[in-house]
Amino acid sequence: MQLEWLIPVGIAVAVIVLLLVWFFVARSRLRGHDARADAAWHEIELQLKRRADLVPAVTAAVRDHAQHGEQALVEIERARAETLSADSPVAASTAENHFQGALRGLFGVADAYPQLTASPDFLRLKSDLVQTEDKLQTSRRNYNGAVRSLNAAVTAFPNRLVAGPAGVRQREFFEVTDRAAISEPPRVQF
Repeated sequence: MQLEWLIPVGIAVAVIVLLLVWFFVARSRLRGHDARADAAWHEIELQLKRRADLVPAVTAAVRDHAQHGEQALVEIERARAETLSADSPVAASTAENHFQGALRGLFGVADAYPQLTASPDFLRLKSDLVQTEDKLQTSRRNYNGAVRSLNAAVTAFPNRLVAGPAGVRQREFFEVTDRAAISEPPRVQF
């Protein structure tokens, strides 16, 4: 009769062990979602840097051929600097909107100069930009998908109880307000 207390204590210990196992499994899953979002954001940063690295060559080509359009060159350089200094998805989204507008303006200037648009070097640069834009769109979709999964996992009960102590928070999407600007990357015409 003195062992009757062992049953409630055993049940309490089993419940505590199960809660601890659940906590660590849930924390591990949330951190996995967080790591996937980090990796996807890193890919976006790489593509934004790659595109920003192409801009000086494009602007140099336009500057060499175009007598007018200095404002477009200034705008693309300003947008490039803003893109490189963006440190969050919200800042990158704003920079992306400015960059797309500046890029359209730059190519508008370039289209006025047939020698430039027929130049093999300029065509190669435009082709590189198109490839980078395609990769950037893919990276954006991957990142937003990872963030969607992360945010759903963080807000779902009972994961909400684990997310705070695990240091996992919801993230912002990488949105572009001018969807028409990114729906069709700059065209390369041969």
